[in-house]
Amino acid sequence: MALLTYQSLWATELRRPGTPEAPLAERFDRVKAAGYDGMCIDLGALSLEEARATVPEYRRTGLGGLLTAFPGSVEDLRPALRLGREIGSPYVIVVGQVMPITVAGMIPVIRDWLRVSAEEGMPIQFETHRNCITNDLFATLQLLDAVPEMRLSADLSHYVVDRELTFPIPPEAMGWMSRVLARSDSFQGRVATRSQVQVPIAFPQFRRWVDLFEGWWEEGFRGFRARTDADCIFLCELGPPEYAMTDANGDELSDRWEEALKLRRIANAAWERAAP
Repeated sequence: MALLTYQSLWATELRRPGTPEAPLAERFDRVKAAGYDGMCIDLGALSLEEARATVPEYRRTGLGGLLTAFPGSVEDLRPALRLGREIGSPYVIVVGQVMPITVAGMIPVIRDWLRVSAEEGMPIQFETHRNCITNDLFATLQLLDAVPEMRLSADLSHYVVDRELTFPIPPEAMGWMSRVLARSDSFQGRVATRSQVQVPIAFPQFRRWVDLFEGWWEEGFRGFRARTDADCIFLCELGPPEYAMTDANGDELSDRWEEALKLRRIANAAWERAAP
């Protein structure tokens, strides 16, 4: 059992006007050289064909694979699951773009995606994410009750913003987050406040939020270690602008590459503290 730390290909983008992005191979090499265990590709940032171009890079570098899918229908998930198998992804993270208004309408959609997952022999985890079927924390909690086999990939930054959680977090809201963490089989590294989904973690005014997320990750790791002997994936996913905060010139306020390395150190320390 180990904590495996992954970087996101999307997070290696600069998205700076007039500055070309580094070639795909160079970005994979940099992640490998930095000591990450794997790379996650995101079908919200890449087309399926563009994502297929990464397959040789996984084979060349030996990085572990991980894939995030944004299926717009039940059957849209199937090709993503097959691509996940090609890159060696142990599961596929689902940010479902079918979004019924009611929980009663969501339940059959979740069950259909789980059916497709079983048919393809590729496990799935539903990411706690805005603008998707798990957009709202309260609806997600009801889905967890209704679909016991539903597993999550916890990116709690979305729910801090979704509920505009005040600091200190009210005990009731801490309980909601604990319910999410108890059903999560992977974790994503980003720190939010009630007003901003991604803040520079080295700025002193955000220290209390960093500590909060570190505590949540430790709680999630402790639960994970108690129920399985499998390896756990922690995905550093600090997105480019407009996720990253910028100044009046559009320049980022912090160095996301260095911040991701710091998040990796924080996660590793929390993993060790969570040991039985």
